[in-house]
Amino acid sequence: MDPLKQADNYNQIAAHWASDKFNRDNGIAQHKRALQSVKHKQIAIDIGCGSSGRIIDLLLKEGFEVEGLDLSIEMLKLAKENHPNVKFYHGDICIWDFPKQYDFISAWDSVWHAPLTEQSNILKKLCNALTPNGVLIYTTGAVDEPGEGSNEFLGQMLYHSAMGIPAVLKTVTECNCICRHLENDDWPNPHLYLIIQRNSA
Repeated sequence: MDPLKQADNYNQIAAHWASDKFNRDNGIAQHKRALQSVKHKQIAIDIGCGSSGRIIDLLLKEGFEVEGLDLSIEMLKLAKENHPNVKFYHGDICIWDFPKQYDFISAWDSVWHAPLTEQSNILKKLCNALTPNGVLIYTTGAVDEPGEGSNEFLGQMLYHSAMGIPAVLKTVTECNCICRHLENDDWPNPHLYLIIQRNSA
């Protein structure tokens, strides 16, 4: 699915993640685990930040200067209302260039909406945007082979793609990073999260 079409689908349902219908604990325990590996808590970015603001809240409490990126205009509108002092970028991670390097990057349940053909380049981009010893938390499908598909949620078709675990780990190593943790945390659903750390040199 074209990223702009995907963003438009999210525009239609952006309020869901900002409402009390959404579980704000989603992903928080995993982020806290990832944050244990961070050596310098200076600047962080939430990729595909959405409208809930829960990850941004956590990072602010941890002492980071926080930024956010999303392609959905409605998601960003709600995010800005909740965090008027946070810097947000409107852009497509497939073509967006990081303005700096970050001590912590969250890509939680977001970049898997990008086309399968872009997944490798996105992961490389995320790894290369880390400072030395910087940490990335990244979700993808807990699958062995590359694949893609769509599912309906709140009346909108949401596309997902995954490189497959072997390709993810190969890319991480090629980017001078180490996988510190890998877990299918929602078994039997194929939801995989990784804690990735860039080498110090």
